[in-house]
Amino acid sequence: MKKTNLGINDVLQWIGAPLIIAGHSLNAIGPSVYPWNIVIFFFGTTMFFTWSIRTKNKPQTLVNFISLSIGLTGIIKAFFG
Repeated sequence: MKKTNLGINDVLQWIGAPLIIAGHSLNAIGPSVYPWNIVIFFFGTTMFFTWSIRTKNKPQTLVNFISLSIGLTGIIKAFFG
């Protein structure tokens, strides 16, 4: 049997992926789950942002930075008015 050895970059992506999927699922449910959809997206995007910095993937770093900025704006609005 092959031993699986996940590195930190794999772990970041495997944590981020289900969180992003969960965020999309919550979006599909609708407004009743607001603002938790934004919170879940924020955590998933944080994982991918960290991964993109570690792998020096500049286009993905930019996309994730912008996504985190938008998400943080939504979280601040939702929780602090």
